[in-house]
Amino acid sequence: MKIALTDQQHQDQTAFRAFVQQEVIPIADQYDREAYTPRELIKKVAQAGYLGAITPGEYGGMGLDTTTLGLLCEEVGRGCSSLRSLLTVHNMVAFAILRWGTREQKSRYLPQLACGNLIGAFGLSEPNVGSDAKSIETQALPVDKGYVLQGQKKWTTYGQIADLFLIFAQCKGNITAFLVDRDTTGFSSQPLHGIFGTRASMLAELHLQDCFVPKAQVLGGIGFGLASVATSALDIGRYTVAWGCVGIIQSCLDASLHYTNERKQSGVYLKDHQLIQQMITQMITDVKAARLLCLQAGYLKDSGDPRTVMETWIAKYFASTAATRAANNTLQIHGANGFSEPYYAIQRYLRDAKVMEVIEGSTQIQEITIAKSGYQQLMFPLH
Repeated sequence: MKIALTDQQHQDQTAFRAFVQQEVIPIADQYDREAYTPRELIKKVAQAGYLGAITPGEYGGMGLDTTTLGLLCEEVGRGCSSLRSLLTVHNMVAFAILRWGTREQKSRYLPQLACGNLIGAFGLSEPNVGSDAKSIETQALPVDKGYVLQGQKKWTTYGQIADLFLIFAQCKGNITAFLVDRDTTGFSSQPLHGIFGTRASMLAELHLQDCFVPKAQVLGGIGFGLASVATSALDIGRYTVAWGCVGIIQSCLDASLHYTNERKQSGVYLKDHQLIQQMITQMITDVKAARLLCLQAGYLKDSGDPRTVMETWIAKYFASTAATRAANNTLQIHGANGFSEPYYAIQRYLRDAKVMEVIEGSTQIQEITIAKSGYQQLMFPLH
């Protein structure tokens, strides 16, 4: 299996890193405090082409391969997990339209999403059922020339400012996906405040009250919402989150190396303490292992190998738990300083890392899924 980067991927990675270093890292703490992502930053991300990362060139996008998309998410995740969340949900919507949309839907939405004129958001989770897609309560009632949506969505990333929402609803007992514009009559969003992590991702609760959606806004057909649209989009989401976790681990490692190289305790540099070396070793190993798992998942995606789905689950599981471990150790290494304002990024890493263990499949759900896969291979070995 080839996991080495091409020359082009190396060049793209260098460009991603330079952008994050200049445009994201200097302001990430400030906007985390303010629980806000400024339009100016989103505009810069759009101008760099990153909102059209996986959208083909014919629609104005970059047309990146899946591995390069991962490299982008690692670098942005290294700088700010909230901004990486924007790349995740926005590209999930674009991917769903690209794969399941009609010609008219593609020509209407993909160019606008690619250039950032429209921001996309994913409306699946609900107040009473969380992300249990089979149990969603939002209803779509068939009427003349369309459907009337009734229900609520919660924890919608960038739902405060998004222009286009991919909404999932029950229609005649079948889960169906709808493209809903913000200015649709009966649609509204309410900001969610006091969020623990990824504070700048501008979460919202969505309200759909007598919200009429034309038939032309159904994505993938009635009943295709869960098995096709949601499943494929969530796989992309899970993949980009895994790469974002690699970025968190790298940030933790960089901060810990820098701090222990300069800080003395009892006249001895922290880097010379064996227990500190143990934590640093764990981070170095984890970031390399997580990155390799993500590269493998990306390689399989680009190769069209169906094994990529489970490999993405494994990559996300390992990377998210390793990110929490790295963030915990980084805070421990920094001691009381880690809780202080000058080291705000350290606590941000920990809060953001913990969020990664919940979104796109919680740690426990992933453990169940991965274990079941192991038993299935026992019954039906690949060879």
